[in-house]
Amino acid sequence: MPRKIKKIAIANRGEIAVRLISTCQEMGITPILLYSSADQNSKAFRMCSEKVCIGPEEAKKSYLNTLAIIEGALSAGADAIHPGYGFLSEKAELAKACNKNNLIFIGPPENCLEIFGDKVLARKQAIKCGIPVLPAYTMPEPAIKESSDSLLMEAGKIGFPIMIKSTKGGGGRGLRIVRSQEEWSEAFSSAKREIKAAFGSSEVFIEKYLPFARHIEVQVFVDASGQVFHLFDRDCSIQRKQQKIIEEAPALLPQFVQKEMQSAAVELLQSVRYLQAGTVEFLYHDSQFYFMEVNPRIQVECPVTEMILGIDLIRAQVLTAQGLSPFIQKKFIPRGHSIQCRIYAEDMQKQVPDFGPLGTCEFPQGVNRRFDMGYESEDQVPGFYDAMLGKCIVWEESRLRAIEKMKKALSDILIFGLKTNLSFLQDLISHTAFREGKTHTRFVEEMFLPFWKEKEIHALPPEVIFTLLKTFSAQTKFVSFHKKEKHFNPWAYFSK
Repeated sequence: MPRKIKKIAIANRGEIAVRLISTCQEMGITPILLYSSADQNSKAFRMCSEKVCIGPEEAKKSYLNTLAIIEGALSAGADAIHPGYGFLSEKAELAKACNKNNLIFIGPPENCLEIFGDKVLARKQAIKCGIPVLPAYTMPEPAIKESSDSLLMEAGKIGFPIMIKSTKGGGGRGLRIVRSQEEWSEAFSSAKREIKAAFGSSEVFIEKYLPFARHIEVQVFVDASGQVFHLFDRDCSIQRKQQKIIEEAPALLPQFVQKEMQSAAVELLQSVRYLQAGTVEFLYHDSQFYFMEVNPRIQVECPVTEMILGIDLIRAQVLTAQGLSPFIQKKFIPRGHSIQCRIYAEDMQKQVPDFGPLGTCEFPQGVNRRFDMGYESEDQVPGFYDAMLGKCIVWEESRLRAIEKMKKALSDILIFGLKTNLSFLQDLISHTAFREGKTHTRFVEEMFLPFWKEKEIHALPPEVIFTLLKTFSAQTKFVSFHKKEKHFNPWAYFSK
């Protein structure tokens, strides 16, 4: 039964909160920001006329606090809650609490979150559907009581290298690569600590590790009528510390492999009567793909899919939550190529996040160039959460042209006050292996970063660059222009 949504409570922060607020406003829906005290006066905070503080800086007491989120949404008269990504977005408990309090949860049903929010249950569901998986050991309940020694024995049976993974969370948190028995003890202890701190549960499982595989994922969307759309694939192989930093769509794969992956993703989600946006992740190695996990939520990298298809996935989520059809067409045809780079406040030499006040920030707009940013000039970047400032996304008619456009877009960005990964990204997308599509999930840390660190030590410090730019800009006027484009424009949808 269709139900009109007038107010949506946004249980998130940073760039996804900004994106959700913008979409709500474009659709004539009132956004309500549920924020922590650390995000008071953030960009998202300033954009919203209605907001509710749900707790202190610590995520456990705010963005991971189901009761505080429900109470905040109800106090502001919300009809629905959008969880964004991360935090409680994959937790069935939030969906259950929404249903109990007559709030629409803009995400998959509870049963889907229970299955796909648990990596072990998701793996079992994939096996039921006949989808290939890697050798693994999933501990008997309760997994938390399994001893380190007994798990080490199982790791030996699988064969090193193996990965220690959280059963309940994602985003690379707590993920450890173990290459030998000697590395096991420290890796196991540190993984459990990090997983407990991030997700409140320290349950883990172990899985065979493929060091030179590519990370490919299929975007799927199921509308309110149950119609399933596969929205093609993305390559997310460029990672560091098991976290994605560059994503692109479509993936460079043989056509028969793409079709097999897409069919597997659709079958898996249909098997649990899925609803809304979901992403099925695979590893691809030696012409064979293996199921990894399902992300039952909107993805950080969804913009590259939007760009090649000319759609808005957040808008589609909101329409589906109201029982409406989000797409007019029954079949999508991808056009061109899109690349996204994640911009972090980070000291790349020390490889640690950078926090504090930002100085001047400029993100010059351009043709088929998009910045999804969670911060503006003079904003405070708090040290309690992920250090991602936002994303730069570009589209072009070919992959090589998209790479050139991204290089220009990154070089145009100015961020002062904090250290960032901008120069790292520029050098990375200029690398021959990246241009030729010959990368894998270990490429950055094993083949790029060690050499880049040596080179970067000799780079000019930001204050010197700033002085040079000030001198140059005092004598030069920057003018941006372009000829009227006759080819496909993925931005057309967003300008309506």
